[in-house]
Formats: sequence, C-alpha cells, structure tokens
Amino acid sequence: MAIQKELNISPVGRVEGDLDVKVYMEDGVVTRAHTQAAMFRGFEKIMEGKDPQAGLIVTPRICGICGGSHLYCASSALDTAWQTTLPPNALLLRAIGQATETIQSIPRWFYAIFATDMANKKFANKPLYDEVVKRFAAYVGTSFQRGVVASGRPVEVYALFGGQWPHSSYMVPGGVMCAPTLKDITRAHAIMNQFRKDWLETLWLGCSIERYLQIKSWDDLMAWVDENESQRNSDLGLFVRASLEFGLHKFGQGVGKFVAYGTYLHKDHYQKPTVEGRNAALISRSGFYDGNKYSVFDHMSIKEHVSHTWFEDVPAAHPWDEPMPVPVQSHTLHQTDFKKKYSWSKAPRYQDFAAEAGPLARVIMNANPDNLLPHQVFDPLFGDVMDKMGPNVFTRTLARVHEAARLYVLIDEWLRQIDLNGEFYIKPEEKDGKGFGATEAARGALAHWIEIENGVIKNYQVMAPTTWNVGPNDDQGKPGPIEAALEGTEIEDPHDPVEVGMVARSFDSCLVCTVHAHDGKSGKELAKFKL
Repeated sequence: MAIQKELNISPVGRVEGDLDVKVYMEDGVVTRAHTQAAMFRGFEKIMEGKDPQAGLIVTPRICGICGGSHLYCASSALDTAWQTTLPPNALLLRAIGQATETIQSIPRWFYAIFATDMANKKFANKPLYDEVVKRFAAYVGTSFQRGVVASGRPVEVYALFGGQWPHSSYMVPGGVMCAPTLKDITRAHAIMNQFRKDWLETLWLGCSIERYLQIKSWDDLMAWVDENESQRNSDLGLFVRASLEFGLHKFGQGVGKFVAYGTYLHKDHYQKPTVEGRNAALISRSGFYDGNKYSVFDHMSIKEHVSHTWFEDVPAAHPWDEPMPVPVQSHTLHQTDFKKKYSWSKAPRYQDFAAEAGPLARVIMNANPDNLLPHQVFDPLFGDVMDKMGPNVFTRTLARVHEAARLYVLIDEWLRQIDLNGEFYIKPEEKDGKGFGATEAARGALAHWIEIENGVIKNYQVMAPTTWNVGPNDDQGKPGPIEAALEGTEIEDPHDPVEVGMVARSFDSCLVCTVHAHDGKSGKELAKFKL
C-alpha cells in the first residue's frame, strides 16, 4: 500500500524570505504542490492617486536586489505614456545600470543562495562531494567568500552613474539624471576589469571570456569542461560535473513554457519609445516559447488570475484593466484550505498558459534563429541544451550563470559608446495616458503598467518575475511554474527536504526580505521578522 504524506515547509527561501510550500507525497515522491506567498506587498495601493513620477522613487524599494530593474520599468512606462525622446547616451546608461545589477547577482545568487544546497549531506556519497563542500559550503567555502565579495564590484559601476545602489532614481522619463566624465568611464572600466580578474575568468571560467563564448552546443560545453585542468577545475567546470553526478538534471522540470520581455534597448533604435516599437529595439530578445515553437511577445496576451489569491474575486484581466486589489482574510500555511484562496501572489498567464520567467527563458529566446536583427543577441547553446535535456534544476541554474560572460562584454561595449559631449536628458511633456515599461531583472520578466488620469496615477500594476513563477493555481485549477516543477520530485529525507529548496531556488523565487532566528542546537524557530 502506498505511503502518503504531507509536508508543510516554511520558509523555503533563505534571505529572500516568505515562500512557503505544501507538498503531497506518495512513496516519497511529490504528487502535488502548492506555493504560498505569505506576505501582502501592496505597492499598487501605495501608488494610487500619486504623482506619475512617484514610481521612480517608490517602486525601486520593492526589492533590494532588483531595485534598478524596477526603476528601468517605471521610467520606461512613463516614456511610452508621455511619448518622450531618449538620447542614445540615456539608453546606454540605462542598459549599463540594468546589466551591472544583473551580473552582480550571478555570483551572489549562485554561492549564497543555490550552491550551498550542493553541500547538503544528501550528496555525501558522491565522489565530488568533498570538493563541492570545500568550495561551496555556506560562509566557509573557499569560493563562497571570493564570489560573494566579487559580486559587489559591478554595482560600484551602477553607483557611479546612479549615485547609489540599491534604490537609486537616476533613470527618469526623457533620459537619465547624470552626465559622466571621462574619469567616471575610466573608473567603470577599471572596476569591471577587476571583477573579471578577481572572479569571472580566474575563479569561475578558468579561461578567457572569448574562449567561453565560443561554446555553441551541449557537446561544445562538455568538450570545454574536459579541454584542460583549468577549465575542468574552475567553479563552472565543477558545477557542471557535480550537477550531472548529483542528478540535478533529473528533477524540477516545470510547465515547459517560457516568457521573456527582453531587455537592453539599442541606443539607435528606441529614441522615440513606443510599446509597438519595443521588440525590434531589444538587444536581448523577448518572446514566448511553448516547448515547440516561438511566438512574438505581445504584452496584451497577459492576464492575471486571482481566484486563489487573497484578493476579492474579479475576472482574469490584463494589468491595464485590473482594478486595484482588495485584500481578504489570509491564513497561515497550516490553516490554509488550498481548494480556496491560499497566496498573496496573483497567477499571471500568457495566452492562458502558465509560463516560466527567468534566465532560462531569456537564453531560450536568444537561441531563436528566426526574425533576428543585426543588433540582437543570437546564442544557439540553449536551443541545443533544451533539445537534449529539457528544463530542470541544472539547466535553469546553468542558464543563469551562462549570462555572466556575455553581460561583461556588453557592458564593456556600452561604456565605450558613451558620447561625453552628447545629451543625457530631454525634458518631456507630461500628459494623461497609458504606459508599459518592461525589462529582464536578474530573476526574469519584470513589467510595470501605468494609467494616468487628471495628472495623477489612476492605476499602477507591477508584475515581478517571482509572480510568474511562484503564482498559485489559476481559474482553471492549473498550477503555477514552481508548483508544477515540484511534482515528480523524489524527497529522500522528509526531515530535510533539500530537493524542494533546490527546485524553488533554481527559479530564485524572491518575495520579501526576512530574518529568522533559530536555536542553534534544536533548530527551533524563536522569532521571525519581516523587513
């Protein structure tokens, strides 16, 4: 007779807090899962009735890691609503800000959030376990410390132009509020070069960026790992070898559909911002991939469902058509009836499908050989990886870390393209209207929708990448991406369900920063503080 069991896991996140999960198991395998966002965010309510530019100040505070991405969206939404004109320098400095924020998160997320799970005792019988523990163990791992320290470098560049990081407001409708000098550009090059020397080439790749970017297929990647001792023993080489040995490619598949908004608007193709002209101006492309074919991204294909969200019921709607949410009674994980409302997260759908957002979605779009423009990224690697392995914990993580080398090259190119004698800001005319601003935050597709009426915000909607991934069941009872990815996962030890954490952390779910206090001996939670 099959042994059935239920697990309530709270919290699943580490620093990035309040994700709770309930799983139902049969003979140790997850048959169904529910994700619960345990905290009300409410930024849409804060924005109601405010000056349209309030989003430039308020929304970067949504996240301590992706604040620059929210600023990028807030300013872009007003660009389209006010029909601004953007100087090429402004598009370059916005792209540099977005890219430095994303590249800093790669070593920080990999070492501090994801790789420490590879040092779990579950893998203690594997030949590579001792080396993984030596390098990736939390706080004491040799690479953990160097990687986390190096992650602070790129945002020093962001702060040069943005004045501070996180929570800056240097991007504004019509451009940017900075005019760098040659000294600033030189210093930015020096900082990024130090990042390359401290971590990217020496510790992470074990080779030059140029050599790594020659990889175009799964076989190329395997050949690169075995090409020499430097690459084989690099942190990336160890991650690839250990992931395959530990079986990280065998669980965490998900819904098999992907959405990316794309990012980095080309300096010569988006000086007159419009929603319709955005796709063609992107350097890193947008799109929707259903597992078999690509389709052109259209933000009007997005709807949010709230039938399982702790908001009053309204029909699924596009963000421009959504009313301000009205909260209802929430419950703790143990008290929740999962047939009813069970999360503060809404359930976004694209063409009525749950879709995974994140680095894996981005690299899949960049592997699309069709409709490619000369200024856009084409990287076929993950088209081949998906054909051979499909989505799973390993490919999702590999996609995130794969982006580091290309981002470094792009940042270097953009710094060289800044015209120090050119314009950085063109004052726009404020007007009523609707706007849409989007980007790819480190974790995935992020967008803001704004409606301005009588000079103030009538409606403001923020859809974060975690909303896409951690969302609950929709109106049809279909699971969200992380809920689906947990199904089929084998949990070896119900008292230490590290597999659940690895699936969730491969998406890098981020809800709110928290601090948990535990008794070091008993593991009992003493208190929890929400920040």
